[in-house]
Amino acid sequence: MARTESAMLALGTSAPDFVLMDVVNGHQVSTQASAGPKGLLVMFICQHCPFVKHVEKALAQLGHDYRSSGVGIIAISSNDAVNYPDDAPKSLAEQARNLGFTFPYLYDETQGTARAYDAACTPDFFLFNAGLKLVYRGQFDDSRPSNGIPVTGRDLRAALDALIAGKPVSPNQRPSIGCNIKWK
Repeated sequence: MARTESAMLALGTSAPDFVLMDVVNGHQVSTQASAGPKGLLVMFICQHCPFVKHVEKALAQLGHDYRSSGVGIIAISSNDAVNYPDDAPKSLAEQARNLGFTFPYLYDETQGTARAYDAACTPDFFLFNAGLKLVYRGQFDDSRPSNGIPVTGRDLRAALDALIAGKPVSPNQRPSIGCNIKWK
């Protein structure tokens, strides 16, 4: 299992614009339409990565827990679906339905959105404030496949809770670790 760290985009960076297809319903979804009044969480995930599989139920729970928080949540898969067919839109839609995702799950066929966000791995998390400026990028928590640490989402949840409460998000952030994005 290859381990790739997130690139840790500079805090304060503006959320790059995107318009991508939701794999569940086929609708086009944009950055602006995804953002809530308090901000936007963008999660780069996929179907096949063991690091994502390790946290996917917790990601579904996060979506439920923060659905009414004022923060928009979306997931994006940018992997090459030709060489990784488990990450094709049909499989992603099955993943979303099986896990009960309450947030849009978008497919970045050109990989342009992943490049704009400087996404490097799955999972990779980017939290933006109401002005769509980056306030958190980093890990979900310290849990990894086979390390025995329970999946809690502690780091990302702390950032979300601070943002929602109008408090500063701690700049002490650790990179996410996962599989590299499968570039074409």
